[in-house]
Amino acid sequence: MDRVQHVDDPGDPRIAAYRDVRERDLVGRQGLFVAEGEVVLRVLTASPLMDCVSVLLAEKRVEGLADALERLPPEVPIYAAGQAVMDAIVGFPIHRGVLALGRRRATPSAGELLAGLPGGRTTVLALNGIANHDNMGGLFRNAAAFGADAVLIDAECCDPLYRKAIRVSVGASLRVRFARLERGEDVVGLLGAAGFEALALSPRGGTSLDTLERPERAAVLLGAEGPGLPEAMMARCRTVSIPMAAGFDSLNVAVTGGIVLWALG
Repeated sequence: MDRVQHVDDPGDPRIAAYRDVRERDLVGRQGLFVAEGEVVLRVLTASPLMDCVSVLLAEKRVEGLADALERLPPEVPIYAAGQAVMDAIVGFPIHRGVLALGRRRATPSAGELLAGLPGGRTTVLALNGIANHDNMGGLFRNAAAFGADAVLIDAECCDPLYRKAIRVSVGASLRVRFARLERGEDVVGLLGAAGFEALALSPRGGTSLDTLERPERAAVLLGAEGPGLPEAMMARCRTVSIPMAAGFDSLNVAVTGGIVLWALG
C-alpha cells in the first residue's frame, strides 16, 4: 500500500505512542486505547463507536490486512516495521504483529445510554465490581454474542478498553455500547426509571433461571466472583439462580453471564 510509512528506528518519534506498551497499559494513554491482533483491528476499523487513530504493523502483516486498512480515513497513519524493530518498539515479542491506537467517540452517562436504547424487548448487562480483565473481556464477548443492547459498569469495575480486556473480548468491547456509573450512583434506581426489571444473579436466588419468565426489558446484574452482589442491592431486585448439580453452586462470572444472556435471548 502506497500510504504505509516504514519505520526502521525504534526511537522514531512518529511511533512514540506505541513504545513500552506494557508500561503504558499501567499509566494510561490520555483517552486512547491499544487494539491488538488482526480480529480486533478489523473490529476497530468497522466500529461505529470508535475511531482508529493510527496503526502499527509488522511488515509481513500489511498485505493480508489491506482490505481493513483501506477502510481507514486517509488522515489515519499506517506504520510498518520489521519484526525485530516492532518488538523493540513495544518492549516484548509481539508475535501477532498487529497494533492500533483507538479513541472512543463518546462517553455517555449511564442515564443517557439507557434513555437512548430502543423500546420493546431490550437487554442490559449491569456489572458490579468486576476487576479482572479476563472476566470483563469475557462478559463483553458474551454481551455481543447474545445480543445485549448495552453494558453498565460501576466505578469499581476495570476498564473494558484495557488492552487485555479488548483482546479477550475479541473486539466486542469496541462494538457494544457501555457506560460507567458515577461512584455511588444507584444502578437499580436508574434501571427502574428506564423501565427495566433488575435480575440479580446469586446462587441463593429465589427464582430458578429455567423457570424465569423473561421481562420485556431485562437488566442482568452480576457481581465479582467471591463477594457477589451487595445484599442491599439484591434486596431491591428479583434474585435469580442457575440450577447446578447437587453440592456445587459456583460458576465463573463470565460463564454465568453467558448462560443468562443466552436464556434471555
